[in-house]
Amino acid sequence: MGRNTRKRRTPLATKAIAASAALALGGGGLIWANFYASAHEENSANQTKSAGAQIATIQCPDVGQKLTDVPDGARQGVDKELANLDKQISEAYTRLASTRQAQAGDAGFVDNAILGPLKSKRVAVIDRIGINIRRVGGQAPGNLEQLASCKGMAAEANTNDGQAGGGQNNDGQDQGGQDQGQDQGGQDQGQDNGGQDNGQDQGGNGGQADNGPVADDFINIQDVQPNSRNLPNGLAANGDGGSTGTFTTNCGTNQNENRNSDNVIVAPGVSNGAQHQHDYVGNQSNNAFASDEDLANAQTTCQNQGDKSSYFWPVLRIQDGSDDIDAGQPGGGQDGNVGKIVEPAEAQLKFVGNRTSDVVAMPKALRIITGDAKAFTNGLNNANTSWSCTGFEDRQVTDKYPLCPEGSSVVRTSNFQSCWDGQNIDSANHRTHVDFVEADGSCSNGFQAIPQLQVRLVYDVQAPQINNGQVQNAFAVDSFPEQLHKAITDHNDFINFFDENVMNEMVQCINNGEDCQ
Repeated sequence: MGRNTRKRRTPLATKAIAASAALALGGGGLIWANFYASAHEENSANQTKSAGAQIATIQCPDVGQKLTDVPDGARQGVDKELANLDKQISEAYTRLASTRQAQAGDAGFVDNAILGPLKSKRVAVIDRIGINIRRVGGQAPGNLEQLASCKGMAAEANTNDGQAGGGQNNDGQDQGGQDQGQDQGGQDQGQDNGGQDNGQDQGGNGGQADNGPVADDFINIQDVQPNSRNLPNGLAANGDGGSTGTFTTNCGTNQNENRNSDNVIVAPGVSNGAQHQHDYVGNQSNNAFASDEDLANAQTTCQNQGDKSSYFWPVLRIQDGSDDIDAGQPGGGQDGNVGKIVEPAEAQLKFVGNRTSDVVAMPKALRIITGDAKAFTNGLNNANTSWSCTGFEDRQVTDKYPLCPEGSSVVRTSNFQSCWDGQNIDSANHRTHVDFVEADGSCSNGFQAIPQLQVRLVYDVQAPQINNGQVQNAFAVDSFPEQLHKAITDHNDFINFFDENVMNEMVQCINNGEDCQ
């Protein structure tokens, strides 16, 4: 099993991320509700309600990440059921966001009207997942049914394994409480007061209202300490030892406006499986229904026609009140993604080597997802975000969007997993067949080093205006609705369809220390 699904952070690093993320989740736009005080609160026996406790979104266990061994014959059915779970969460979140008044007047409303029905629906889908696996002779995990219950997630940070504080489960018990802390990483300093917004609503916010982002989701890049990135995922594999060459492929910036809200890796055969729009460069046939044969025979935007690989990432939008072409469509306005889509000004796709060894060729159709589109509710185990500004790229932000000074552009950087198990082009949870390098650049668990894809996207967008805790003309990546457009949910996807000869040229170039394209 790849180490990337079970990374653990030092207490200091986790504390730093928790405090920083807690600040990011505070501010306006959260949903007020009264909940019963949790049992662990002091004198809770004498309390009847916890007035002012808030629920921002819905947090459900990520069933897909628990399924590490699904027989090939069950994959298609299981993936479709996992997409059903995502749709159910989004529908429940929509109901949560539209029933503020009812929540404020009834402490049991969220549990009875939203979380309880959601659990019932999830039980049925999870049962069908088990049936799909057992039908082809597989063995489903014995505790799947325990993943049916969801929580109302309050404004505290979720920094570990999906068990965020500040949640209400479907037994109606508040897991909340206030947290105060300082970020040890130097990025943010301040106190989290349970995420209360003092009644301030984000209002229109370019049409986004309570779905984010909010003012506290942004930070001035000049206030970020250099070299303070605090996520161990996504380390650069290249260095001054081992295989030191590079291979750059130029595939444009999606001038073709090739976009859809599918994800053929996670939800094959499911239209709008991502519930957010992706920019595609390279392969021009990527959609939910594309087979490997379709992708292999597709057109490509890459200058090197031997590269038919698919590179895709969630679009960036400016929430300036204007509508894009998908304003009323799935993946767009129907899923809470509003505003003008911005094409990258630059899209650099570079493959680098490994600082301790040579690299081997990637297999055809290898799939890699880096980052986690659900990191806001899942926690940081698979998060991999690097936000910065041109001229300040030694300052990387993980859980906030950067405010860049005039003349500086927003930068998104993704360093992909670059250790491969040597056998599989994918895995049931789309994680365990690849892994990140260790701190010294080596691969663990017998994995082999492959060329590391590094994607650098540059956007010419103006910094949002933030006044009195309100944000105007915000920018944000598309996301699942319940993820509130948080910066930590950024992610990037790759499917290898390099011609075998070109892939071998890449490997030779990197291992020989040359810079090629």
